[in-house]
Amino acid sequence: MVRALVLNVTYEPLSVVTGRRAAVLVLTERADIVHDTDEVLHSERLALAVPSVVRLRTLVKVPYQRHLTISRRGVLARDAHSCQYCGSRAETIDHVRPRSRGGDHTWENVVAACRPCNLRKGNRLLPDSGLHLRTRPAPPRRSLWVITAVGAVPALWQPYLQVA
Repeated sequence: MVRALVLNVTYEPLSVVTGRRAAVLVLTERADIVHDTDEVLHSERLALAVPSVVRLRTLVKVPYQRHLTISRRGVLARDAHSCQYCGSRAETIDHVRPRSRGGDHTWENVVAACRPCNLRKGNRLLPDSGLHLRTRPAPPRRSLWVITAVGAVPALWQPYLQVA
């Protein structure tokens, strides 16, 4: 299924929609195609390239700061599927300060970890386990919601997702 990135008039990413929905936005003159794909939608009288990135023609006011709820998929995406203890491929998440010891389930306390490091750390604090964090956990950048919604981000979307 082809997906399309929807941008505000200001080129701020708003959402990810199906290619068909993006084509409808273009045909109803609510959006303009910024980038298209190699696929084509055909009708009796029209052939339209399926959009990959569309920009709305009217400003959509976003009154709040998008808050991304913490999830396993989001933590793995933030840490690039890399174990924050040893650097190998991460399959799970770990609470730096275990919840049983007063740790919260927040972006600042959860990191991606491989199974051996997660088992080695267990229910202990970092100094007790002998492990060290490679990077300090922090809330993700604003555009992480796109990565968690789509998985792999197409190269054409990269310039629009570089907002901090």
